[in-house]
Amino acid sequence: MPHEISAKAGSGGKILGFSDPLDSPKQEADNKPFPDTDLPEFLDRALKARMGKFTMGLSPAALAGAYLDWLAHLATSPGKQFELSEKAFRKWMRLARYAATCAVNSYETAPCIEPLPQDRRFRGDAWQKWPYNLFYQSFLLNQQWWHNATTGVRGVTRQHENVMEFATRQFLDVFSPSNYFLTNPEVQEKTLEDGGQNLVRGFQNWLDDLDRLQNDKPPAGAEAYRPGHEVAVTPGKVVYRNHLIELIQYTPTTDKVRPEPILIVPAWIMKYYILDLSPENSMVKFLVDQGYTVFMISWRNPGAEDRDLGLDDYRKMGVMDAIGAVQGVVPDQKIHGVGYCLGGTLLSIAAAAIGRDGGDPFASLSYFASQIDFTEPGELQLFINESQLTFLEDMMWDQGYLDTTQMSGAFQMINSVDLVWSRILHSYLMGDEPAMFDLLAWNADGTRMPFRMHSEYLRSLYLNNELTEGRFVVEGRPISVTDIRVPVFSVGTVKDHVAPWPSVYKMHLYLDTDLTFVLTSGGHNAGIVSEPGHKNRSYQIATTRHDDRYVDPESWAAQTPKKDGSWWLEWVSWLEERSGKPVPPPAMGNALADAPGTYVHQK
Repeated sequence: MPHEISAKAGSGGKILGFSDPLDSPKQEADNKPFPDTDLPEFLDRALKARMGKFTMGLSPAALAGAYLDWLAHLATSPGKQFELSEKAFRKWMRLARYAATCAVNSYETAPCIEPLPQDRRFRGDAWQKWPYNLFYQSFLLNQQWWHNATTGVRGVTRQHENVMEFATRQFLDVFSPSNYFLTNPEVQEKTLEDGGQNLVRGFQNWLDDLDRLQNDKPPAGAEAYRPGHEVAVTPGKVVYRNHLIELIQYTPTTDKVRPEPILIVPAWIMKYYILDLSPENSMVKFLVDQGYTVFMISWRNPGAEDRDLGLDDYRKMGVMDAIGAVQGVVPDQKIHGVGYCLGGTLLSIAAAAIGRDGGDPFASLSYFASQIDFTEPGELQLFINESQLTFLEDMMWDQGYLDTTQMSGAFQMINSVDLVWSRILHSYLMGDEPAMFDLLAWNADGTRMPFRMHSEYLRSLYLNNELTEGRFVVEGRPISVTDIRVPVFSVGTVKDHVAPWPSVYKMHLYLDTDLTFVLTSGGHNAGIVSEPGHKNRSYQIATTRHDDRYVDPESWAAQTPKKDGSWWLEWVSWLEERSGKPVPPPAMGNALADAPGTYVHQK
């Protein structure tokens, strides 16, 4: 039965009618319209919420704390100061020698410093000509010196050091010579070739982006990828709906199917159709064509009225209700559970709770870029501390949810060179038409997250790491992921900024079952959408038995051979080994709507 949720926003006894999910028992018991104890907290929250509009959700106090920690320890480290002075002198001498040599022959002069492998800004031949080679060499030397200055200062906490290194790198990237017309030779060459029309087109692109930003329109070209028309077109029916999810059952395309259905739990931070994009790269269509009965959760896009939905509501109304609905359509069969990103984390919580209580609905579990240990979540960890979470909670308290622009801003900062500055360069200076394709259009179709749920999962998982430390409570009792005993297939991606693959790999430390791990090329999304035939795809795969000795991720990557192609084929073979012989497909469930349903269209 669907769980009933009553919206608490607007209940009496709170400033502006907000019922704060994090209120103390004393505050909840106080029903005065404007209790004295509420006013100071209200003022604090309101101020931080307004500040967050201008800081893109970053806490000034958190940044100030990191800066003061670094500055205080650097000020009392004369040895480090002397080392930095010496490094600065040596770098300027190297640059001076390089400049003098370039005056004779710039093409045959070895550079002072090479860009990092992932830095593609200065690879063109035009950058090797004077004076542009001096521009980018001085920039890279300056960047390297600031890295030396913000790291290795004894006494600074690890997180503060990471914050300082990250913030300084972001600040310096603003002044990269690749970002400006007068210091970018490639832009100048393009301007001469086009007679300045590239700048005219760039200005038009900027005006169009400004209009779309002000009027909350999708990026240019995204209208060509509409769910149910150009993307998310695999035929199916919505067979279950509650306040939080629609469950889609896809129409079979084969005469017989494997008896065990597949239930996919996508992350609620994204629309589900990342796994059902265009027909040629749809994972859903691929699975259906391989003879599987596939069910997909489509999450509701919550609004302010859903502010009190918690993480346990997502477990019960999401995973548990979906399991019940699948069992109603395909009775007496175990389920291949699949979780993507945070959907995989939620699936692990549900599976561990079921295992603790003696249940056994799963034939296997598969995780795509999903973490259960959050001690090393990459650069997202920079935004996870008490100061930052309190600031973020106050922003969500004000509006009842975390907005899509606030989430996308954090992800853009993590990879600003590719997601921000590269876009400015190509669209506004080069005058190129903004690139648009199905995956990019999907990425712009964001979702919100309720206040209570987002606060709970950030604190319980990212900040306190309760899931793998045996402190995550479900229905009054802690759960343990060691109660997951079915075979597991886990996928990490090489260039993942959201769930770094060594963090995903940590499942080896906690699961007491056979684990097949895949490391695939690509990033958090493109590495998962890696259909057969996709060019330049490769992967590594190995299975660890539950009683095998532990191998660290670096050693695993070094000793596991690389294969060309798509890991999807390996996954299907793995599923087949854990599935029964093909049978006639089950009847479709009670149809409430055609796929892709109604929730996917919510803005």
